Amino acid sequence: MSEPRAGEPGAIRSRLPHLRLPLLACGVLALIGVPTAAVLRGGTGAAGVAAGIALVVASYLVSGLSVAWADAVHPRMIMSVGLVTYATKIVVLGLTMAAVAATGWPGLPDMGAAIIIAVVVWTGTHLAWALRSPLPTFQRREQ
Repeated sequence: MSEPRAGEPGAIRSRLPHLRLPLLACGVLALIGVPTAAVLRGGTGAAGVAAGIALVVASYLVSGLSVAWADAVHPRMIMSVGLVTYATKIVVLGLTMAAVAATGWPGLPDMGAAIIIAVVVWTGTHLAWALRSPLPTFQRREQ
């Protein structure tokens, strides 16, 4: 059975399998990282690690969902929706991080480290998924 075309029921869901492995990997990272930070850096460190991982997951989910939505509605929308989503995310994340930094919160270094690690984990597992996934094929119509 082929995946639903743009505009058909189930079109968005069929474009999201790439999210499963990175979500699982970040969940495992949180299960290991938060308790480890709690032991080594206390409650503030654990909160920083949890917040950092959550920010990365939310950021990648917003991107993945918006691009899947655009592809499911009309594939020509992918680039514009992706760029607008990216620009909006960068502004919101920048303002959020500036606001958090302005408070002097002591969990900020832990949050920063967790963001870096979570980005590496998400990107690495997404790459592993992509390399193991079958490539789409295209059949030319004979005329």
